[in-house]
Amino acid sequence: MQGASRGRALAARGLWVGAEAAVTVGVVVLLLVVHQLWWTNRQARDGAERKVQALEREWERELGREWGAEGEGETGGDGNVGEVPVEVPRAVPEAGGPGEPTAVPPSPPRTVGRKPSPPRWDQAYAILRIPRLGVTAPVAQGVSKGGVLDRGYVGHYPQTAQPGRAGNFALAGHRNTHGEPFRYINRLRGGDEVKVETREAVYTYVVDKALAQTSARDSGVIAKVPRSVVRPDVGYSDAGYYLTLTTCTPEYTSKYRLVVWGKLASMRPR
Repeated sequence: MQGASRGRALAARGLWVGAEAAVTVGVVVLLLVVHQLWWTNRQARDGAERKVQALEREWERELGREWGAEGEGETGGDGNVGEVPVEVPRAVPEAGGPGEPTAVPPSPPRTVGRKPSPPRWDQAYAILRIPRLGVTAPVAQGVSKGGVLDRGYVGHYPQTAQPGRAGNFALAGHRNTHGEPFRYINRLRGGDEVKVETREAVYTYVVDKALAQTSARDSGVIAKVPRSVVRPDVGYSDAGYYLTLTTCTPEYTSKYRLVVWGKLASMRPR
């Protein structure tokens, strides 16, 4: 009888210890989830917002010194050059060919001030604005997690074009956690504007196409002329001035990629 009572007591103690352990594990998991889904977002967004403000102040100071040195310049006194539409590619007969039309890329948009130097690795050097989504984020060179994406920045794929240049200006951003600047890019529609600001100019791209899901190894989506190698029917075949936004999909996974493409529509020198 006494042995049975002792056994029941030990069993009850074991259950109690197990319950305490389960509660502790649950609390730890909950704290990790809160940290990942809430704290990393808050921390990254605050840091990204400060970086955007720092870039804006830096550009204002630099341009103020230039205008002070150059006077009124050629703009009529207010420093406002105005928005310049980008020439649309036209079709001309191929030289020496049978007269089949071939795409001629538009002339490079002009810039003002000094020639931009190549951005350093992990350096934020531009600002991305997506009015439809209320997104404002710094753009940094590279797509590393620790140095760029986890800071709430948007990362520029190395070896792709720079803003406003011929080719494909390709970007990556988190869809979930760490500021998640690209969480809702699936909501972008044809005709939506995406603005990229640099020290030299503001470039306006217009959303044109999207690819809801493709392989994470689909390098074609960030090629100079973007076209999916997984879905060859999706993409472009002519040279131009493209913008590519990429992020992970489905949400809270990194198995596939979601892609949105746009074309350069205009630029406004600072």
